[in-house]
Amino acid sequence: MAVAEELGVDHDVVLYIKEPPGREELEEIVNGLEDPVEDLVCKDSKFKKLELNPDDFVGKKEAVIEILLKHKQLLQRPVLVKDGKAMIGRPKARIYDFLG
Repeated sequence: MAVAEELGVDHDVVLYIKEPPGREELEEIVNGLEDPVEDLVCKDSKFKKLELNPDDFVGKKEAVIEILLKHKQLLQRPVLVKDGKAMIGRPKARIYDFLG
């Protein structure tokens, strides 16, 4: 958000817990993602608590969409979407190139 404001880029912020993306939005993100699709799933303590296997998501768009529909907290963030392309905004320095 701060980078977008710094660059003067008009943007929308989606609070993914209050307004989680639906299947159609996730499909758009996944299909436009410049990063490996499995990177969209945050492999944090919740991921481990659910006893998920990271290998189950490698290159598998539908598996990523399904897990994010079931567990919105696993969505890696921030996700930026622009002109049909999407990227994970980590590290932060990548955002400048994407929005610039």
